[in-house]
Amino acid sequence: MAIGSATLLAAPTVSSAAEVAMPGKVVTSRDLATPPTVTPRGNALPITGTFLDEISHDIPHQNWGEAEWDADFAHMKRMGIDTVIMIRSGYRKFITYPSAYLEAKRGCYRPHVDLLDMYLRLADKHGMKFWFGLYDSGRYWDTGDMSWEVEDNMHVIDEVWERYGSRHESFGGWYISGEISRATKGAIESFHAMGKQCKDVSGGLPTFISPWIDGKKAVAAAGAAITKEEAVSVEEHEREWNEIFDGIHDVVDACAFQDGHIDYDELDAFFEVNKRLADRYGMQCWTNAESFDRDMPIKFFPIKFEKLRLKLEAAKRAGYDRAITFEFSHFMSPQSAYRQAGHLYNRYMEYFDIH
Repeated sequence: MAIGSATLLAAPTVSSAAEVAMPGKVVTSRDLATPPTVTPRGNALPITGTFLDEISHDIPHQNWGEAEWDADFAHMKRMGIDTVIMIRSGYRKFITYPSAYLEAKRGCYRPHVDLLDMYLRLADKHGMKFWFGLYDSGRYWDTGDMSWEVEDNMHVIDEVWERYGSRHESFGGWYISGEISRATKGAIESFHAMGKQCKDVSGGLPTFISPWIDGKKAVAAAGAAITKEEAVSVEEHEREWNEIFDGIHDVVDACAFQDGHIDYDELDAFFEVNKRLADRYGMQCWTNAESFDRDMPIKFFPIKFEKLRLKLEAAKRAGYDRAITFEFSHFMSPQSAYRQAGHLYNRYMEYFDIH
């Protein structure tokens, strides 16, 4: 309760000139806008896309309406974000738009407002591209078999393109939302089937996936542990993902590996493999720069800026094509329920000299 109350008392604002008391003088936040650093500024891959986590699973919901989302899109745009990705259009029975198919077939609850329509209108307004995340029935997580997700998504893809995609200029691509880390039952065939369907109905709009690396920090969110003993080697990671890319590269345009499951001194080795594999198969290599911290048992709070910096700098060294994040609104937004998120936004803006 103390933490929750504190977050409500004062939302940080980037332009505030509030006075800060220091011994011997009064310094304003404008005086602190460009503090000295011992590492170069801006020597990293900037974040230009973010997931929208409206169907929250293990992160508290912020209960925003259109006014709050409109303000958040403006904060994103100021930071340099030009692409928003709805991470999933539904998870189990909660969905983002009134889907006749999912309500009838899966017993999904009709949403109070049409969030998909809202996101597309806001993307139109702010000059952003919107990527649609597919439906997650939860059956893959229950069974370990990705093929369960194909049938529902064939209907969802057709339904969404006909009702939304074909009439919004901002509709720019598709996110195949099933998350894997290694060779998973049905993954290649399922990614291929869903990716092909997305492209066929939309005239070839791009698709991407965002798997995780099965590193030592790939632990269950519901558990107390923050590391595990068994972790994939760089060599095994390369072998498995070479096989996966070989089977999906004709219908999946980009892969954005989540960057939070390996340690900071492992980034270069894994990133170099990811880029080499993507280049081999003609795919874009993105990083999903997680803006939340996996290094503490409290799940999940905004990440320390130094950690985010290390990850984005490694992505630049590896020659990655793009950085997106999971996710701006909870972990980087000045209006997030987490006060630390606004401070992370400020540090990011300073680092990249964005005014």
